[in-house]
Amino acid sequence: MHRYPLLLLLAIFVATNAGAALTANARAEIDRLMSALETSGCTFNRNGSWYPAAEAKTHLLRKLKYLDDRKMVGSVEQFIELAGSSSSSSRRPYLVKCGNDSPVESRTWLLSQLAIIRSGAQPTE
Repeated sequence: MHRYPLLLLLAIFVATNAGAALTANARAEIDRLMSALETSGCTFNRNGSWYPAAEAKTHLLRKLKYLDDRKMVGSVEQFIELAGSSSSSSRRPYLVKCGNDSPVESRTWLLSQLAIIRSGAQPTE
């Protein structure tokens, strides 16, 4: 029962942002974010299986292409929400595990790395 308000909000979000074009600046930030992921040394959990960060980057960029081809993503935050946070098929959240740290949801990890990138500092693990 609690899913319906969330689904309604998602539908409104997608409808109001349909036709949004990914700007060159947003694409550059996504590329930096994906480079940070790839070089982080972290692992990425998708549907219960752990993958190297380089494979995660490839997967997320494939999802970005799908969304971008359909003009469904116009910002880095939309990319994170629509492609980088959970599985499109199972809806299970993605996880990122760095070193001996506990896994965190990829949304949290990606947004923290985006904040670092935007601050002008170097992304970290």
